[in-house]
Amino acid sequence: MKIYHSIDDFNRLATAVVTSGTFDGVHLGHQKILARLKAVAEKINGETVVITYWPHPRLLLKPEDTSLKLLNTFEEKAALLKEQGIHHLLRIPFTKEFSQLSSKEFIASILIERIDTKKLVIGYDHRFGNNREGSFEQLKLSGPAYGFDVEEIERQDIDHVAISSSKIRKALEEADLVTATQLLGRKYSLSGQVTRGDRLGRVLGYPTANIDLDSRLKLIPSDGIYAVTVQYGHLIYKGMLYIGNRPTVNGTKKVIEVNIFDFNKEIYGEMLTVYFHQLIRLDSKFNDLEELKQQLAKDKEASLLLLD
Repeated sequence: MKIYHSIDDFNRLATAVVTSGTFDGVHLGHQKILARLKAVAEKINGETVVITYWPHPRLLLKPEDTSLKLLNTFEEKAALLKEQGIHHLLRIPFTKEFSQLSSKEFIASILIERIDTKKLVIGYDHRFGNNREGSFEQLKLSGPAYGFDVEEIERQDIDHVAISSSKIRKALEEADLVTATQLLGRKYSLSGQVTRGDRLGRVLGYPTANIDLDSRLKLIPSDGIYAVTVQYGHLIYKGMLYIGNRPTVNGTKKVIEVNIFDFNKEIYGEMLTVYFHQLIRLDSKFNDLEELKQQLAKDKEASLLLLD
């Protein structure tokens, strides 16, 4: 997959089959669009193009709202799109100037002049252009004049629940891993570098790797203990992960730390990816370290039962 970080870097294609959107999460709804995109491209011997925007439009349009957290970093999104078999990923910087582009200007200057779109596949209720004025109906009307066809993919549901990035974010914030996994079509993950902590886990007999996330915008699930699998290099280990401020020792800073089972390597400065399987329990304060240690033994046992 070729990645372009500016529209100026993109060269027109002979037969471009295009979709557009933020694609945060690359969830099952997105995957349905991508599957159709690939099917159309194969039928007409074309090349697939995904247009996405970075940063997320809401971060620019509503700077006062700091609540938005993302399911993917751009690098994670790119890796997921590559797994889906996309040929070209065009990342358009979402600037104030770009946000003011009208829907007609977007069609003429981006879809046609820069890409030479032959077929456009969009998701249910897709909007684009200044103030989200562009619609499927406008694209259908514009298609004949510019020489492209457009197709809208119906809303995707699981058990009559519409799949959306916002629903997945809400599920993760409520520690509902079952729903998040179901809508994503895979385990939610966090990646980051291992940093030094105060070694409290080692004192308790459960040494942990503290994870410093790649991005401050990445969504962190609700505080608690989770059964996880951990990718270190090409190997996968079982483990349990803690998110919280460690109230038993009056901690004030949120930490993300994972106890990797049957693992004794020093890995400071190296990268880990953790995959969330299920919540074991919510965070809580214990009377002393001995009580916490006893609970950690139960947490490990519960995690192993789930992961096995």
